[in-house]
Amino acid sequence: MANSTDDSTLIHLQKLSVGTESIETLADWQKRLRIRRGNEGLAAYPDHITRMMPKQRKALLNGGSVYWVIKGIIQCRNPILDLQEMRTNDGRKACRIVLDPELVPVVPMPRRAFQGWRYLSSDDAPKDLSSLGEAGNLPASLRTKLVDLGAW
Repeated sequence: MANSTDDSTLIHLQKLSVGTESIETLADWQKRLRIRRGNEGLAAYPDHITRMMPKQRKALLNGGSVYWVIKGIIQCRNPILDLQEMRTNDGRKACRIVLDPELVPVVPMPRRAFQGWRYLSSDDAPKDLSSLGEAGNLPASLRTKLVDLGAW
């Protein structure tokens, strides 16, 4: 059997959140973005602009999320609502990833730095923290220390 992703399979994207210190600072940035977009008469959803349109579009729109790497660790995700072709101010093709405003904390997973975005299979994606019950309620700083120690 070929090792390729069927276009109807669920997959995700992973993306570095450059300059973000925590889930809270990412949430604050996305809130400011929603307010600005609303004030401009645009849909008040957070988005992320990237140069390339993902080839696995259908699979991403089948329930996929952007998993955010913050300080070298996947810490949360935004469900993807849409992928829109667009042009940048200088006329280049780009992709607007329209995101659900809800940031969902996930079980922390270390990631090395990379450029752009990467696909992430559902099997390799970290589980939502809420799936861990009480263990998911640990403070973010303690979760990070557990990941650093290899205990999580």
